[in-house]
Amino acid sequence: MEILIDDAGMNKNYRKILAQINAYKSGVTVDLMRDRGIKYKINWGDSIVSLRMIANHYEKNHLLALKLWNKGWRETMILATLLDPHDELTEQQMDYWTRSFETGEIAEQAVANFFVYSKFAFVKSLEYCCGKKPYVRYTGLLLLGRLAMVDKESIDDMFMPCFNVIAPLSKDSSLGDAFYRLILRLAHRSERLRVECIRFLEDVQKFEEEFPKKLAGSLLEELKDPEFE
Repeated sequence: MEILIDDAGMNKNYRKILAQINAYKSGVTVDLMRDRGIKYKINWGDSIVSLRMIANHYEKNHLLALKLWNKGWRETMILATLLDPHDELTEQQMDYWTRSFETGEIAEQAVANFFVYSKFAFVKSLEYCCGKKPYVRYTGLLLLGRLAMVDKESIDDMFMPCFNVIAPLSKDSSLGDAFYRLILRLAHRSERLRVECIRFLEDVQKFEEEFPKKLAGSLLEELKDPEFE
């Protein structure tokens, strides 16, 4: 990753942010997350709403975001995704951050707040779907789904290559939720993509494994419902 250069103003904001994180901490939230199996090295239990409030008090700053990310707290990593300027995101940074994801929450925040606005988003979404690590593949599905939802300018043809790429991921139960959300978002995007999703899911139903068959069946029920919009 990049070497951080000390800057007095940035360091002052960094220290202020750490203090604000401490002010919004919630032990109850930490316990609830731990009970659900969501574990971090350091987690103060700040709500996403509180973190957005903190971020709104600062201008976006690439070096500040990198320093927050490197701190490794749950809260500082989420704030990094909110405070890093979109136009300074490189492929190398996307890869570095994605390989370091250890929870679905951080992957989702990075995708929604940051990655989806990158000029590399489409290419990286397909690349990550082919990744070796589970959270890399998870990030790929999330990124594709987010693009389908918010990128209004891209034509449907941009999403067509994803069907061949995501087919094997339908067999992974740990990716079931992300897979489900992706298909729904693709189908909601246009009638053409809804028809393509149905064709794709009918092929998935032919897999030998039970999980993708059930997953595809549930999705087909929704997509073929006359009231689906």
